[in-house]
Amino acid sequence: MPIIAFIQVVAGHAANQYWHETGSRALNAFGYALLIAGPLLLLLRRAHPWAVLIGVLAITLTYLLAGFGYGPVFIALAVAFLSAGMRGSRWRTYPVVPIGYLLMVWPAPAIRGHPTNYWQILGLLAWLSVLVALAEGMRQRNAMFAVRRQHAEDARRNRQVELAHEEAQREQRATQERLAIARELHDVLAHSLSLINVQSSVALELLDRQPEQAATALAAIKAASRDALGEVHALLRSFRAGTEPVAAPTSPTVRVSDLDALLEPARAAGLTVRAQVNGAPCRLPAVLDVAAARIVQESLTNALRHAPGSETVVGVDYSPGELHLTVENTAPPNAPQPSTTPGGNGIPGMAERAHALGGDLSATPLHTGGFRVTARLPIPQEPR
Repeated sequence: MPIIAFIQVVAGHAANQYWHETGSRALNAFGYALLIAGPLLLLLRRAHPWAVLIGVLAITLTYLLAGFGYGPVFIALAVAFLSAGMRGSRWRTYPVVPIGYLLMVWPAPAIRGHPTNYWQILGLLAWLSVLVALAEGMRQRNAMFAVRRQHAEDARRNRQVELAHEEAQREQRATQERLAIARELHDVLAHSLSLINVQSSVALELLDRQPEQAATALAAIKAASRDALGEVHALLRSFRAGTEPVAAPTSPTVRVSDLDALLEPARAAGLTVRAQVNGAPCRLPAVLDVAAARIVQESLTNALRHAPGSETVVGVDYSPGELHLTVENTAPPNAPQPSTTPGGNGIPGMAERAHALGGDLSATPLHTGGFRVTARLPIPQEPR
């Protein structure tokens, strides 16, 4: 505010010389103090716009009532009004204009014996109207800028929310891919390794006493390891190509529709397996066919690992719109069947496969000492 104080002092001195010649009072120390007090008070206009407006108005009226005449003393008052008009309430600021106008045209000039003419009255009214319009325009401009800033802030926040949502989706997709890879690797390796483990034990037992049967077990180990390597290589090629491992089978021979071929490795490992097929077999989608085969394969792997020598029944029920699977084994001979679900990732992996296809799976121990796995998989209806 030093510039306003300088203008009011210099221009006020010049204007007072003119008004002094027409009968106004000459400027003294009190007059100069009033010309400086208004700009100094403007330093507080941002924190207290309403109080500064009233204070500057009182200083201006004091200047006029002291008889120093008109002049640039109104500059500080105009700045105070604009600050209050932009930041304060209209209902408190704008009524000051007519009140100040009346005080400045009457009775302040009349008290000092300086009656105002019509030109002064109209000129002051015009300047005050321009001042009000200017304050309102600046107020509307500030409001428009505030709205734009708010829109920009909202857009920035929405963008941050979208980025966070996209990041969460990427993390979710990555997690699903990792789970699919882990499930595929488990399904490919667990069954073959379980067969290899059982057959190697048989081969060690029979190597000296019955070499022919040991050779059969070694041949089964060779076939199981060859199949496992082939499936792992196919799975790795699928990963490198960027395909979804759940969407395509890693081996075209592992299907529940070819039930005998699916059960043959478990039978070769020494597990007694019976198949029961109910309903009319129908053509299944590849994803459903492979998923059902993986569930049966994993159930047989668990039976081979935890209940070797037991009898296992694999039931496949083709009903309209659904495929029901049941894998139930009896208690192993000379060994108690665990009463709780075995640990590992086999059963959770089977449940994930069933849920991914819109079905469900349960694995429960039987009171007779055996174990049962049941799965319900909906069959998608192809449009005619």
